[in-house]
Amino acid sequence: MATKVRRFAQLALIALSAVTLAGCGVNDIPRKQVAAQTAWADVQNDYQRRSDLIPNLVATVKGYAAQEQRVLVEVTQARASATQVKVDASTLTDQASFDRYAQAQNQLSGVLGRLMMIQEKYPDLKSNQNFLALQDQLEGTENRIAVARRDYNAAVQDYNTTLQVLPTSIWAATFYHNHKPMALFTATAAAQSAPTVSFDNSLPQGAAPGSAPPATNSAAQ
Repeated sequence: MATKVRRFAQLALIALSAVTLAGCGVNDIPRKQVAAQTAWADVQNDYQRRSDLIPNLVATVKGYAAQEQRVLVEVTQARASATQVKVDASTLTDQASFDRYAQAQNQLSGVLGRLMMIQEKYPDLKSNQNFLALQDQLEGTENRIAVARRDYNAAVQDYNTTLQVLPTSIWAATFYHNHKPMALFTATAAAQSAPTVSFDNSLPQGAAPGSAPPATNSAAQ
């Protein structure tokens, strides 16, 4: 009988300890880490969706504005650069790697902005149904990217704060000492001002007829 009582007391103590630890937030760190990683997956999915739209968009524009070769090449190259930047779980806690990824995506956003502004110079392209459909999908995807980045930042801020404040910082220093803060998306300097794009048809001295005039600035995400 006494043995059963001791065993019952031990089980009760274990159960009470588990409840107490849970109440102190011992599970908050892994739970919020998963939430942040899930939010990051949403960011990646939306960037991939944008990347998948670009080949058809470039092909459509090329059919109506082949002389805009420079912008078409820049978009293709920027897309290739963005897809070459590898992302894994370690990237989220490595600020330098994360910044390289964000920079590549921001560069792609910039040249995409110039590509989309080409339509103002070509009425036939501007009214092309395929282009309009791709434009609508791209705009929707850009909005999804903005929302996904915002949600990711919110989840990461919550997770990073949990690592630093009491009582969860105690668990971070003991049970979860391998858990590191995750990197945040930050606005680029160019994103603080509206882009300016020139559609001046005058050619620079020495430029060949039909060449594209340079854009004065690029759109930035």
